[in-house]
Amino acid sequence: MSTENPLHRTRFGFGTGRATRSRAVAGLTALLLPLAAMVGLASPAEAATSATATYLKKSDWGSGFEGQWTVKNTGTTALSSWTIEWDFPSGTAVGSAWDATVTNSGTHWTAKNAGWNGSVAPGASVSFGFNGTGSGAPTGCELNGASCDGGSVPGDNAPSAPGTPTASNITDTSVKLSWTAATDDNGIKNYDVLRDGAVVATVTGTTYTNTGLTAGTDYSYTVRARDTADQTGPVSGAVKVHTTGGGGNPGTGGKVNLGYFTDWGVYGRNYHVKNLDTSGSAAKITHINYAFGNVTGGKCAIGDSYADYDMAYTADKSVDGVADTWDQPLRGSFNQLRKLKAKYPNIKVLWSFGGWTWSGGFGEAAKNPAAFAQSCYDLVEDPRWADVFDGIDIDWEYPNACGLTCDTSGPAALKGITSALRSKFGSNSLVTAAITADASAGGKIDATDYAGAAQSLDWYNVMTYDFFGAWDAKGPTAPHSPLTSYNGIPQAGFNSADAIAKLKAQGVPASKLLLGIGFYGRGWTGVTQDAPGGTATGAAPGTYEAGIEDYKVLKTSCPATGTVAGTAYAHCGTNWWSYDTPATIATKMTWAKGQGLGGAFFWEFSGDTSNGELVGAISNGLK
Repeated sequence: MSTENPLHRTRFGFGTGRATRSRAVAGLTALLLPLAAMVGLASPAEAATSATATYLKKSDWGSGFEGQWTVKNTGTTALSSWTIEWDFPSGTAVGSAWDATVTNSGTHWTAKNAGWNGSVAPGASVSFGFNGTGSGAPTGCELNGASCDGGSVPGDNAPSAPGTPTASNITDTSVKLSWTAATDDNGIKNYDVLRDGAVVATVTGTTYTNTGLTAGTDYSYTVRARDTADQTGPVSGAVKVHTTGGGGNPGTGGKVNLGYFTDWGVYGRNYHVKNLDTSGSAAKITHINYAFGNVTGGKCAIGDSYADYDMAYTADKSVDGVADTWDQPLRGSFNQLRKLKAKYPNIKVLWSFGGWTWSGGFGEAAKNPAAFAQSCYDLVEDPRWADVFDGIDIDWEYPNACGLTCDTSGPAALKGITSALRSKFGSNSLVTAAITADASAGGKIDATDYAGAAQSLDWYNVMTYDFFGAWDAKGPTAPHSPLTSYNGIPQAGFNSADAIAKLKAQGVPASKLLLGIGFYGRGWTGVTQDAPGGTATGAAPGTYEAGIEDYKVLKTSCPATGTVAGTAYAHCGTNWWSYDTPATIATKMTWAKGQGLGGAFFWEFSGDTSNGELVGAISNGLK
């Protein structure tokens, strides 16, 4: 990466995304207004004892939950209306509701049918739902003035959460789970065992052996209890399990092949998680870095909530061809990544925080690494999406040096943060970092204890690109990602080989270093010289930003005319570009294997061709 003005984290098309979000939210509001009007048409309820009302907590995301009541007509004549009454303990409340009018007086809640669902034929059922806060269960249920006689019985509390399961006897295809019993005022009937959020078994004891698993795969297990009235309690804490065997993606020879997926790419670039599947890239990678979460106030924070977990996907843009519904608890790219992992179980996803734009927040985080790590853990392990992420990546550009802003945290700051993250996330989660490749004398690698920080990390993504670019408007033209030095290179130490050598000399193991590849080119205009080293008048025009262009565009608009230092360059008219091609990537992967590196990573998926040409070149080169 350039030492002065790198732009690889620039948010292409971000303004388009914000406009898209505004339109989407406005549309949702318009849809909700008629529903609110319909709910207001509820008619008075009539008493009827030949019916039951059953309560179900459909989902729980920690800070809230989705509840559902179901009225079933068990008699021989139709119900013309219904009213359910119940009590919630203090601190538990109904927020928004649908398909019923819900009111309360203190902790006593009343739900009346809407105008269109009050009539319930014999043997038929009708349900309504709501979003709530708190953790309490309903008590004192009455349906049309009589006992509900269903899942929520007056005076019968829901069971407690069982203890967090422990895992033992882990093999390639099975795991034994054990947990401490839940409690209930009228007794426990059985337990639901959930794997990655879905029920896989219901058992009467407090142990279960799950078989038929995939070798070398991550799973997450929780347990919930059912009482004798079939009420379910809250889910337990989660235990993560990694089955033995496997070996990851065989197409990479055990090496890491990691790509960045940007949250803002879903807007102007119209690039979605499904594209990883249709391009064939998902079958060739091992890891995804989801970029970026924010770092602010010394804490990890959401980067773009709409793109991350709220944006609704239509069937044609969804990984599995199933459209999102308006009321499902998780949407957006997070849900699409969940679907991608279900299709490609070997892929692991890390949530990347910081980047060029948001690295300024790390200085504050370094003052209290434990608090920072706790905030990151709470966000990454949020119950709504904990199964999506396998770890955390931090992109601090640059500790104890200058990037978009200058940091003076000291050479030990990065080590303090990585140590705290490892301590909090534990040994079963991935913890990684993207770092500088500035190997110049007294440069950015020299400013930080990268060897010390590496002790807590699985690997470093060494940003061996953006060494040179049109922020130097008059040139000289130079490849932005040179593998080695060459005669006439504008700055000594600005190449991949020197960066890797300096990090090794500092004490970072080669296996913890990944070589960086850019899926884009950097270019100048006003250039007359074909070979590197020419003068220029400014940045070449680009689709999203001057001076930068995707490989998929340059491949045909300005084909390579030569190579220098292991990277291609092209001179088209008065424009001069440098970028990597499948051929230069093959050379770089051979070099990386010879150096004993842990693999490679790239920025970022959307710059590749629709058939994943560059991802395939990395995968083939790592074999």
